[in-house]
Amino acid sequence: MKPSAKTFYSIGAYIFIALLLYAFGTAYMDNDASMVGAEYVGIVALTMSLLLCLMLGGYLHITERGTDVLPEDWEEAEVEDAAGIYGFFSPGSIWPFAMTCAIGILGYGLAFYFLWMIVLGLVMLAWSATMLSLQYGLPKEKH
Repeated sequence: MKPSAKTFYSIGAYIFIALLLYAFGTAYMDNDASMVGAEYVGIVALTMSLLLCLMLGGYLHITERGTDVLPEDWEEAEVEDAAGIYGFFSPGSIWPFAMTCAIGILGYGLAFYFLWMIVLGLVMLAWSATMLSLQYGLPKEKH
């Protein structure tokens, strides 16, 4: 088992112990200012955190079985050994800025509940996302 899966399993064990202490502590604590009985919101939050840690630990445990030695495990590794393929980024594209403007308009429409602004923001967002995706798939004179 690799260190990242062990890390999440360890965090999950800590959260489980905290969950037990929290559940018993709130169930049997009787103060003048508190209610008698378990406090369910904290129990649910700690249970969800425990399940998230176990889910991530299980995922990393399963996926790391098929991997070879990672570059961060080598003693003589360089920074560029862990770098993957970044892909192509368009240097002069206007569509990320158009998407930002559309998200801003959509946010203002949601904040002030202007339906016409929400619709305008959604249409602008769909249009700019489509044009960003098709930027290099269309002929040069079409965009």
